[in-house]
Amino acid sequence: MPAYIVAQVEVRDPVRYGEYMKHTPRVIAQYGGRFIVRGGEMATLEGPDGPGRMVIIEFPSLEQAKAFYASPEYAPVKALRAGAGVGRFVVVEGYDPAAWSAVLAASQAIPLPPAV
Repeated sequence: MPAYIVAQVEVRDPVRYGEYMKHTPRVIAQYGGRFIVRGGEMATLEGPDGPGRMVIIEFPSLEQAKAFYASPEYAPVKALRAGAGVGRFVVVEGYDPAAWSAVLAASQAIPLPPAV
């Protein structure tokens, strides 16, 4: 099952953060990962605005995502980010496609609630 590292970062030193960004792709790739979202335009649809930068990285499994984050290859790269930005990094397991098919079918079998 795929897993995703989701990071919301407030970049405080763009030059240092840029150095960090140069090195992350090759380390992520070593653990089978790839960027799904890397910066890009954002719009808050509900709730308070979060930090200015969003990154989502897909890995083949939760174990590989955790291994990447704790890896000896990523440690010196992560050190480049220290002080350059403040953020929250979480890892979450993806949703099973069979479960999605089941909940979608159940949802489609009932009428939508009336508009308010």
